[in-house]
Amino acid sequence: MPEPTKKDETETESAPPPPEQKTPQEDGTGKGKDEDDTSVSTPPADGMSKPAERKDSVWSLGEGAPEETEKRDDSQRSTLFVEKPQSGSVSVGGNITFIAKVEAKDLLRKPNVKWFKGKWMDLASKAGKHLQLKESFERHTKIHTFEMHIIQAKENYAGNYRCEVSYKDKFDSCSFDLEVTESSQATPSIDIRSAFKRSGDGQDDAGELDFSGLLKRREVKQQEEEPEVDVWELLKNANPSEYEKIAFQYGITDLRGMLKRLKRMRREVKKSAAFAKGLDPAYQVDKGGKVRFMVELADPTVELKWYKNGQEIRPSAKYIFEHKGNQRILFINNCTMTDDARYYVTAGDEKCSTELFVRDPPILVTKGLEDTSTYVGERVELSCEVSEDDANVKWFRNGVELPNDPKSRYRIKVEGKKHTLIIEEAAKNDSATYSVMTTGGQSEAKLSVDLRPLKISLALEDQTVRLGQEIHLKCEISENVEGKWYKNGQVVEASDRVKLYHKGRIHRFVIASAAVDDEGEYMFVPDAYNINIPCKVRVVDPPKLHLDGLGENNTVTVVAGSKLRLEIPITGEPTPKVMWGKGDKWITDSGRIRAETYPDSSCLVIDTAEREDSGPFRITLKNEAGEDSALINIKVVDVPDPPQSPNVTEVGEDWCVMTWEPPANDGGSPILGYFIERKKKQSSRWMRLNFELCKETTFEPKKMIEGVAYEVRVFAVNAIGISKPSMPSKSFVPLAVTSPPTLLAVDSVTDTSVTMKWRPPDHIGAAGLDGYVVEYCFEGTDEWIVANPELTDKTKFTINGLPTGSKILVRVKAVNAAGESEPRYHPQPILVKEVIEPPKIRLPRHLKQTYTRRVGETVNLVIPFQGRPRAKVSWQKNGSPIDKNQINIRNTENDTIIFIRKAERGHSGEYDMKVEVENLEDKATIDIQIVDRPGPPEVVTIEDVWGENVNLSWKPPKDDGNAAITGYTIQKADKKSMEWFTVIEHYHRTSATINELVIGNEYYFRVFAENMCGLSEDATMTKESALIAKDGKVYKYPVYDDFDFSERPLFTQPLVNTFAVAGYNATLNCSVRGNPKPKITWLKNKVAIMNDPRYRMFSNQGVCTLEIRKPSPYDGGTYTCRAVNGLGEAEVDCKLEVKVTQ
Repeated sequence: MPEPTKKDETETESAPPPPEQKTPQEDGTGKGKDEDDTSVSTPPADGMSKPAERKDSVWSLGEGAPEETEKRDDSQRSTLFVEKPQSGSVSVGGNITFIAKVEAKDLLRKPNVKWFKGKWMDLASKAGKHLQLKESFERHTKIHTFEMHIIQAKENYAGNYRCEVSYKDKFDSCSFDLEVTESSQATPSIDIRSAFKRSGDGQDDAGELDFSGLLKRREVKQQEEEPEVDVWELLKNANPSEYEKIAFQYGITDLRGMLKRLKRMRREVKKSAAFAKGLDPAYQVDKGGKVRFMVELADPTVELKWYKNGQEIRPSAKYIFEHKGNQRILFINNCTMTDDARYYVTAGDEKCSTELFVRDPPILVTKGLEDTSTYVGERVELSCEVSEDDANVKWFRNGVELPNDPKSRYRIKVEGKKHTLIIEEAAKNDSATYSVMTTGGQSEAKLSVDLRPLKISLALEDQTVRLGQEIHLKCEISENVEGKWYKNGQVVEASDRVKLYHKGRIHRFVIASAAVDDEGEYMFVPDAYNINIPCKVRVVDPPKLHLDGLGENNTVTVVAGSKLRLEIPITGEPTPKVMWGKGDKWITDSGRIRAETYPDSSCLVIDTAEREDSGPFRITLKNEAGEDSALINIKVVDVPDPPQSPNVTEVGEDWCVMTWEPPANDGGSPILGYFIERKKKQSSRWMRLNFELCKETTFEPKKMIEGVAYEVRVFAVNAIGISKPSMPSKSFVPLAVTSPPTLLAVDSVTDTSVTMKWRPPDHIGAAGLDGYVVEYCFEGTDEWIVANPELTDKTKFTINGLPTGSKILVRVKAVNAAGESEPRYHPQPILVKEVIEPPKIRLPRHLKQTYTRRVGETVNLVIPFQGRPRAKVSWQKNGSPIDKNQINIRNTENDTIIFIRKAERGHSGEYDMKVEVENLEDKATIDIQIVDRPGPPEVVTIEDVWGENVNLSWKPPKDDGNAAITGYTIQKADKKSMEWFTVIEHYHRTSATINELVIGNEYYFRVFAENMCGLSEDATMTKESALIAKDGKVYKYPVYDDFDFSERPLFTQPLVNTFAVAGYNATLNCSVRGNPKPKITWLKNKVAIMNDPRYRMFSNQGVCTLEIRKPSPYDGGTYTCRAVNGLGEAEVDCKLEVKVTQ
């Protein structure tokens, strides 16, 4: 039986270029090689055959049976090719070259060229020993030449080839055939998987064009059974751009799920101790088939469990378990699509997983397409039938896939097994070869669309329009075809001002605003018909003033004393007559104010402008087509008057504050700002202080020399220029107090005196230093006592007459002519007796309360302490050791530092600090709170609407940002504009009434939550809107109950176990709250302390203190603080241990 043949066919119609894809590289891994790279090689000197006409061809796998096709008409020229590759033949082992040429006259860069075999295989990935691609460019002829050399051809190289060229939105392609003389060698078996593999680099067969897997064999009369293809192996080795094509070819519909599971398959499998041999990464089985999973255990006694998508598999008729030595086998019978899932097996704590893919059988074409002929504008339907309902079918036009897009002119209809391609109104360019492809077959047919005889139903009419009016040309023909519009013989293209419309058989030409240049002869010519429809358009132009270059309200500003020449462009045909006037007087063409007229403009000239020239000037144009006039405001301006003399209101160390009044006359132009100058009183040189205008009437000069007399003055500035300077201010002298003394420390301590020493201030200034004042106060009081009634000029002073055992605070001030400096405090109270210093934590005042910082801020706390010898410091957070990887702790002899570089909310908590000296210790707790902005409030509801008011309520946010909610911000938006406006800020309640709303409008509301960090990022909006009806309602005021502030006693700070030294006063402290104010009672060993002079009890703002004077070991025991009011009572106790010094 003779082999079917296929004639050469050339694609002449342009199609959109396919999306750019990366082509595989030549490294054997399937990665891409840039299409722009040129493979340059020297063709062999002999054995090269010229392309010749081919009589028959072998079709590649998947293209279907070959059919006889007619060559296209030579009149249909390509858009890019100037020379196309021609079909040819070559004997086995011979060489052949195919040549394509592209003209570069209209191209700005090199076009993209691709060579294909069949429909899909890109030959750029096959370049090597047997295939070489070459390109060149001739500058004189501007021709790009592209060559494909096939060297030592083999029998399986025969088939259909295609060359595609693209440049921006241009695209062209050409098909040609290669015939290879048959060889008597035995036909090898077909292996589809080998068609997608490359030979290794560096071998003799590198670059082998292995097409054998994609071609049918001519001599095999009985079709061989197609070998099973592992699709997932193809996917793992394929380029990502090929995934969709492979999925369609092998019946995979869930492409996204396939890629996710393929990604899991590619993960590296760790070596398992429980499995000697694990599951493969993936298994493939046909629908209805049987699959076998097998693992081999290292220890056969380990319990094994199988799972499908996380659910344990139990033995059944479908799932069969089998044990063979160390092997554990799972059989799954009669596989369905529900078995397509992830499976894993567990052995002890280890797990081994795999993927099972179930493949649908291929879809066959049971009834093919039929050739169709029709006229332009008719409805076309091409139908075929496939073997299954609702199967995945792809449609092609001349080999290019048609998109199933609602906006496409091609509509695809599916009715069970029947698939139909519908073209509602066929066009001439719809003539093509259409094909349908399934996973198991294809069919194609030709569509021929011809033109109907054309008749003119409505011809174009001559028009006369005014300048700026619409030009609207309309014609109607008997057929729905495209066409071109011409003006004076030149083609008119659509643009922003020229609109071309085509709907059905009606064609319209519209210019929204006619111009003088639009006048001429117009003509419409339908495509493919030798008919033209002419008409004439005439444009009339009335006079027009063009004032676009003038300012707001046609105002022109001129500086007094200068010359004004104002030119106004004018248009009109014939040339209009121009007249200028001011008030009731017309302006002539001579004098200081005169008018000058030109063909396309008119000028108003004012020599030496004066303020009296300000006012409106009228310009009027007249001609036969109409009249135009306008008012132009002339404004004459000058520099402002100087400001008044400035006043210096405040003086500092090197600065002062000065103010002044604006000038009485701004010169006709608003004041833009001021320049300030200063000078020394004894100097005549003024210095500018600001180079950017000062917008206010106050200024702060800086960087002056302390003790030197200065004067200042001001200039006013407007758009015209700078005024004369103001009168100088009164002279002034900058002076300042010194900085605080430095390095204040204790020099020595006796039973009745304390000696302090310090260093002079770092900065003294021009006023000098007169001496120092030393002050002290007893701990627990705020009364500071001056130790030296007269100033001392020494940096050492002894405070005498102090009671033994008391504690004092000391501070020192420096004094000069400007006054006293800021005091320098001694950091700790000083005990008036030399003793061994027990550990004591000097917790800063701001850390005694909750220490709050925002998320992302730095926490850097320095906590000083005392204790000798060297104290040992330890930290805990919420009772557990601190993680030093997140929180840095640094300790010195006198203080400890806790540092958090970037605070997070997880850093919040109670931090316990303990200082130990031998057997003595002191503890302190710091409460750190890391806060952030809150979340939005919960549901916001509209409770009531009456009159012009709306009552809202909401719930606090779930996330308060770790800080108390301080308020809410409420916004409203009109439903029409949805522009939000704030109506209430910093509102503390969870309900509010919005007043003064506009009757008849409909509003939405939203609420932001606010804490110390600011507003929440999002707001909660009401689901419904509130309509402010015209008929008001009587508002019922809610009744609120008085808030009950009563509270039973509660200790907010408990007593702490304390060690005391015999002979030195000891104190016990706690804090309590309650309403009414509770009565405080102290107990020792459960016995109330009453009228004992050795004890002093204090209670201030809820802080309760018990002072034990010079305790002895007898005073040790359990101390209790009891708080009682009418609502209840509360107790807190601690242990006191008194140690005797040796």
